[in-house]
Amino acid sequence: MSLLELRKVTKRYGEGATEVLAVQDVDLTVEGGQLVAVMGPSGSGKSTLLSIAGTLEEPTSGEINIGGAPVSAMSQNEKARLRRRSIGYVFQDFNLLGGLTAAENVSLPLELDGTPAKKARAGAMMALQSLDIAERASHYPDELSGGERQRVAIARAIVGDRRLLLADEPSGALDSLNGDAVMRLILAACKRGVAAVVVTHDAQLASWADKVVFIRDGRVVDQTVPPPSPESLLAQPPARR
Repeated sequence: MSLLELRKVTKRYGEGATEVLAVQDVDLTVEGGQLVAVMGPSGSGKSTLLSIAGTLEEPTSGEINIGGAPVSAMSQNEKARLRRRSIGYVFQDFNLLGGLTAAENVSLPLELDGTPAKKARAGAMMALQSLDIAERASHYPDELSGGERQRVAIARAIVGDRRLLLADEPSGALDSLNGDAVMRLILAACKRGVAAVVVTHDAQLASWADKVVFIRDGRVVDQTVPPPSPESLLAQPPARR
């Protein structure tokens, strides 16, 4: 099932001589369990495309379907509910709240959606446990390393029943070892049926994806299936004999 569909999506900023076409007639489909990497030079429209896919920005034209539902038919309240319940975001700067512990950061989206605090906390601990960082649950963001903060950010993105994961340069602040670890975590989420779109400038990390989409000047100029990286092969379960 297609969890994300973009059809002829265009985003314009400004008018007349100052008009900028950030995204132009983009088509993109992401299935459940699929990891798609989006690559392109700075200013090519990658982050804008991700914001539109996550309903954080409105397209100027085009259609977006999430989980088979047309976003254009949703009210602002319905879009907010969709973001809380179905879409997880991983931002380049983590966007963790400094006054909350790791567990509180992860449980916050559930609590905002009306989940009782005890149940939300249990869900947060399960997400942290799945990323091997539950022992840091009571620590605040400034007490965590960059890699640990990124794990907490991913836990927050996958907590609950979210089916779409959107990540903007999720390894941008990390070294290569932690960058590979982040991609393993995203790939693990995909194995549970989550659809993921990752914006990255790193071809090594893009090799983890099922499909790589290349964007230039707001347009999709190519789509390809990358050869598997040695690291991604190691992340696969052994073949049955």
